[in-house]
Amino acid sequence: MINGIELSISCNECVRRGTPDCADCLVTYVLGDTPDELVMTSHDADVVQLLTNQGMIPRLKFQHRSATP
Repeated sequence: MINGIELSISCNECVRRGTPDCADCLVTYVLGDTPDELVMTSHDADVVQLLTNQGMIPRLKFQHRSATP
């Protein structure tokens, strides 16, 4: 673990980029209309999970391009 970074999400690798799902994704919510990459520590991810579970912020809708058939 370098500098406490545990999770890195690149929108360039997401099959949902530019779709309606992108507009309602955690990454777009945090980074704005032109998201690129979201990096979170494990503590950040725990806080996001708590807020997501309470319906206070959108959930992560990332789906890696290699995960699609």
